[in-house]
Amino acid sequence: ALGSILTSLTAPIHLISSSHLVHSLVDCNKQSTMAKTKEEREQRRLEAKARAEKRKAAKDAAKQQKELHGDNDTATAADAKMNINDLRKNLPISKEHNSSLAMVTLPIDALSRVMRYLPAREWGAVSLTCTGLNLTLGGCRVSHISSRLMRREDEEGKQSTCGSMCLVGGLQLCVDRKEAQEILDRSFVGGGETNRLVSKKMKLSRKKNPNGDADADEYPAYARFVEEATLGYSAMQCSRDALFPTHVQGRFASCSPEHTLLRIGGGGNTASGPGGSGVASWGVGKRGQLGFGKREDEPEPRLLLSKIGWGVRIVQVAAGGGLVRVAHSLLLTSTGRVLSFGTAQYGALGHGYDAGKQLSDCLRPRYIDALKNEKCICVAAGELHSGVVTMDGDVYTFGEGFCGQLGLGDRRPQLLPKQVTLGGLEDECVNNMSMGCRHTLVTTDDGDVYSWGLGRFGVLGRSYTDFTYNNDVGMAVPEGEEGHVAGVAARPPPMQAAAMDNIINAANDDGTNDIMAALDALNLTLDDPSDQCYPKVIDSLQGVRCVGVSAGHRHSMVLDEFGGLYTFGSGASGALGHGDLQGQEYPIKVQEFDNMRVRIHQFSAGVDMSLAVDTQGTVYAWGKASEGRLGLGMGRLQTALPREVDVGDAKFKAVDVECGYVHSLIVGLDGSVYQCGGVGVDGKDDGQQDLDIEENQRGLPRLLSGFNIWHRIAEPKEKVVKEQWKKYGKYELKGRSKMLQEGVRSIG
Repeated sequence: ALGSILTSLTAPIHLISSSHLVHSLVDCNKQSTMAKTKEEREQRRLEAKARAEKRKAAKDAAKQQKELHGDNDTATAADAKMNINDLRKNLPISKEHNSSLAMVTLPIDALSRVMRYLPAREWGAVSLTCTGLNLTLGGCRVSHISSRLMRREDEEGKQSTCGSMCLVGGLQLCVDRKEAQEILDRSFVGGGETNRLVSKKMKLSRKKNPNGDADADEYPAYARFVEEATLGYSAMQCSRDALFPTHVQGRFASCSPEHTLLRIGGGGNTASGPGGSGVASWGVGKRGQLGFGKREDEPEPRLLLSKIGWGVRIVQVAAGGGLVRVAHSLLLTSTGRVLSFGTAQYGALGHGYDAGKQLSDCLRPRYIDALKNEKCICVAAGELHSGVVTMDGDVYTFGEGFCGQLGLGDRRPQLLPKQVTLGGLEDECVNNMSMGCRHTLVTTDDGDVYSWGLGRFGVLGRSYTDFTYNNDVGMAVPEGEEGHVAGVAARPPPMQAAAMDNIINAANDDGTNDIMAALDALNLTLDDPSDQCYPKVIDSLQGVRCVGVSAGHRHSMVLDEFGGLYTFGSGASGALGHGDLQGQEYPIKVQEFDNMRVRIHQFSAGVDMSLAVDTQGTVYAWGKASEGRLGLGMGRLQTALPREVDVGDAKFKAVDVECGYVHSLIVGLDGSVYQCGGVGVDGKDDGQQDLDIEENQRGLPRLLSGFNIWHRIAEPKEKVVKEQWKKYGKYELKGRSKMLQEGVRSIG
């Protein structure tokens, strides 16, 4: 039949007409029908009869086996093990002939070992290869997730690492497969009712088998969340290896003194990826830092629209701002693009001048066009400045630079991103960045830490030479002039914690006045000799391979590859965790963790307070604790040593923490989020006094009910309000057609 069609089609074009082609197809159809001869039909009947006899013989053999061993006896242990390991026993045979696939011919235990090495994204692709395979991989899912959470021992007793690729020894978030199964079950209900999306196939499976694996389709989304939290693997479209810095700040959440950003929502039926692709924001919004297009406060988390999470996948957030009542936000997409919004007064958004050389606040997320040719893997936001790290390890900074926090060799503001090349940083491959109030920290692939900016309080962790700057150029005075000798370490003045606290409490609406007031009260000027305008490595950490940094308001934190935590800077309220209120000019290891044999995985430095998560998911807090900002209750004002934070759930395990000024966030392994303290909105006081919380629960972590980071949810629709006719006195705004009609009528 096909030959006849090809023969007719190979004839000269001018001989083929539409009627000729139709007749050819009809003739071919008749030939194919007649081709089913009597012999062929008889052959098919014989084959069907043979298959029926084979099934009958198998059924009779099973019946005889049952009679031989009795009704209550089961098969032998070997047969039972073979049946359990044979994936094809539970795999429905469909027209795709799933049983013939090479993958399903493997025993389940062997298949589990193979699937364990697949990233979550590839796992999801494999589960879609054939009908019914996804529902039969329950045991493989437990093995897959436990390999990310649990250390294993080989035959020689050696432990294999898992989780963080940077930490030697990895994580230990579960101890056996039973606990891994419990963690997996908790992940689907974490955060309460979130209205997560469930596929039609899973709904039907739940009706047929209520006790079955009805959440199989959702597992790849949860596995991607776990891999981001433990490995830093984010499957970015811009990176060759798809790996983030493992200990980057803002992985899931970021806090400024006035607002909060949280990755949440997203997914759905689009190609934007799993849940956690969207962003929710709340807090003070007077500067447009919430991204809703209005200058209004939000007391509870609210999702950003404009296709963020549904078409544009967000992989990192950064909330910038300080105690001078200015704030801005940065978002990093999976394609390596950066969006910014909020206060544009100091150039921290990176958009440059608008028309007429204006710096207008951005009320909605907007791409930074100056970075469109760069693929970024990390973003950071300080009080008045911002920065990004590219896939090639380059650093770009922009914003206010009057304290040298941009690292560009001067103290000028920079309205567009500019690469940092001084201090040897151009030859280094940077992988992580964190920005504090007026200083910046970065880590390199070699494990070195560079710092620059305002050197007061010892936040740079290194010695520095006093410099005298020209007001325009920012050049150092030559060696020996005016008594300055190159290489002599300049000791900062004694810590003035009380003076700084007064500045914090007396912040005004005008950001510029606040900055000047802060400098005057601390006996500082814009010509402060502690300003370090170019990067320099922290010498005291030479020989220690560092994998993470966090820059707070006036103290800093560094993490080494063995989970050891180092702090330096101001010791006000015990923020360094050394048991006293003394400041430190150089990095000092927190001995309390060594005494408890605790290794740190994630950490965050805020305004005179600190949080950390160890490799077993326990949260520790120290520093300023008033108003419940650390989750240690209302009775404690400060603590100079790390204290364990109890969220009220014995099975809760944390994977990330973030600090602000009067609040902090804790992200759980199940995707749930707890908030400690709170930012006062709409003129209300900071803390939890105005919340509907029982008296005995105040000052403790509060679950953000209805929110789970990795759950996929439906895209909310933005309401479009149509403009109505407006009357101004006896006059009415009219359309052009109506005005023309009235004009013609008046002429007539």
